[in-house]
Amino acid sequence: VNNTEINTRIGWYSSLVTTGTEDAAVAEEDHATEKQDGGWNEATPFPFIQGTDCCGRIAAVAPDGDQSTIGSRVLVRACIRKSGFDAIDNIWMGSDFDGAFAQFVKVSARELFPVDCDWSDAELATIPCAYGTAENMVHRSKVCKNETVLVTGASGGVGSAVMQLVKRRGASVTAIAAKKKMEQVLSIGADNVIDRCEDLVSRLGENSVDVIVDNVAGPAFESLLKVLKPGGRYVSSGAIGGPLVTLDMRTFYLKDLKLIGCTSWDEPVFPNLISYIERGELQPLVAKIFPLEQIADAQKEFLEKKHVGNFVLIPPSVDD
Repeated sequence: VNNTEINTRIGWYSSLVTTGTEDAAVAEEDHATEKQDGGWNEATPFPFIQGTDCCGRIAAVAPDGDQSTIGSRVLVRACIRKSGFDAIDNIWMGSDFDGAFAQFVKVSARELFPVDCDWSDAELATIPCAYGTAENMVHRSKVCKNETVLVTGASGGVGSAVMQLVKRRGASVTAIAAKKKMEQVLSIGADNVIDRCEDLVSRLGENSVDVIVDNVAGPAFESLLKVLKPGGRYVSSGAIGGPLVTLDMRTFYLKDLKLIGCTSWDEPVFPNLISYIERGELQPLVAKIFPLEQIADAQKEFLEKKHVGNFVLIPPSVDD
């Protein structure tokens, strides 16, 4: 379960929506309206099956496919660069075509990655969207050894993945999280944790961090840029705290900052993740498991943001 699926369902990507995911979801319950521009890339192709994260085994292949792969345990790369990696256009499983909230899903064979590890299916299911998004941001922002990285929303699926991926590169992590989650965030690997209610500039000081990985945005955006060092990098793939922000252009250009948007995954991202898993360099963070039929309950509880890590949905077995 992730924010993307909720955002797609409620049409959050529409320019008509100006609030964060949680507020937009509440408004949708109160007054559901169709938003023609609410899809990730194009109009959402309702009705369809959502589900961006998928762990499973190959059950069948096309007539000209490799029959020897049947039975292989795989992860599905959810971000598909349909024109190749030299072009930026992309489509996503569970947003642009039927996804993994089902017993079977059909994808191109080139998006399947065999994985050899002793993780449970629930643990592997936490990887594709959250860790793929996180690795893409860390890769594209070129996080280096001994740098200081500030991570917002550190208790969430993407934030907790970012922390692990930053640490394996030898950088230090300052995390922002709710006060009641600070101890858990430290246990995941953060070097320092800041209460999200604290004044960021007063706590850290201006020009104090090399990279900011931010999927929250909202009112804190201006403070985030103030704590970036001159020449620093700000990278984002979301805005759960609110998509509209205040930007002082002088802060941006006088400090020679780099603002990096991340949706399309770069080619090394998913192979990197598979190698990290197989070398034991990542920790799966399963907060709670739900049966697929309880998806509505899972999404409601997800929006309460009381958990650390990921919620996982398990479909019924094909024999049920």
